[in-house]
Amino acid sequence: MTQYLDFEKPLSEIEGKAEELRAMGRADEKVDVEKEAAALDAKAGEMLANLYRGLTPWQKAQVARHGERPHCKDYIDALFTDWTPLAGDRNFADDHAVMGGLARLDGRSVVVIGHEKGHDTRTRLERNFGMARPEGYRKAIRLMEMADRFSLPVVTLIDTPGAYPGKGAEERGQSEAIARSTQACLRLGTPLVSVVVGEGGSGGAVAFATANRVAMLQHSIYSVISPEGCASILWKDAEKMREAAEALRLTAQDLLKLGVIDRIIPEPTGGAHRDRAAAIASVGSAIEAMLGELDGMAPEAIRAARRTKFIEMGAQGLAA
Repeated sequence: MTQYLDFEKPLSEIEGKAEELRAMGRADEKVDVEKEAAALDAKAGEMLANLYRGLTPWQKAQVARHGERPHCKDYIDALFTDWTPLAGDRNFADDHAVMGGLARLDGRSVVVIGHEKGHDTRTRLERNFGMARPEGYRKAIRLMEMADRFSLPVVTLIDTPGAYPGKGAEERGQSEAIARSTQACLRLGTPLVSVVVGEGGSGGAVAFATANRVAMLQHSIYSVISPEGCASILWKDAEKMREAAEALRLTAQDLLKLGVIDRIIPEPTGGAHRDRAAAIASVGSAIEAMLGELDGMAPEAIRAARRTKFIEMGAQGLAA
């Protein structure tokens, strides 16, 4: 059953009526409802295209958080073969909010690291809603160092509201772990490509996305803070999240103009959750293309290009 967002309510009514008609037809084969149902489908399709053609930044934030969007595990299962998960930070524990391991992408050996939110109540609690603790970032550091040692490209899939702000995480050095994960990205002598597939929240996202190439799905978001958090700080009112989303310039389209990301990956009409297979295939094609752009580069050149990219990012932003 489709989960409708607030701005999709008119669409839900039309699609609901079409489904009711088809249910009537299944209950009574003498009643021919297909013509009327098809007309409603056409109207719903047109409405869906119009809605998603003019999404506001806040609406894009809602789409990016949609519970039915493909998550890290979905991409790993569909795109990679010979997946071998690697667990633990060799210091404290294994953080289930961060998936990591060895895999093959179209025959190429890679290390994959990503945030996993879970898909139902049990797995969302197990995965801590994609909010990593220090041990998650330390696990990522361990895997990046291994990738560097064996000359393996690294692919990161970003989908987190931000790093977990709990007391235990802070006691175990959350900010230090994030900083060292970002440092590990910069030191990596092999290609590093990142895709923001949902939410790219704060340092929790940057810790995996300080990459040679950064892509975003069309309706994903990437920002230093959530719209609600920004509104609470600036206006002392979380209900100002729409204004905050506008001001943060958190959409893929804004960030491409600012030079923060390198490409936008198109989503199916209605968002990645409406056609998960197509969205996953598009992400896979983008990852292969980005890795292809870095083929043959020496480790020193890869590090230098990555460093230059982030040094020049501020200048591009000011110019924009």
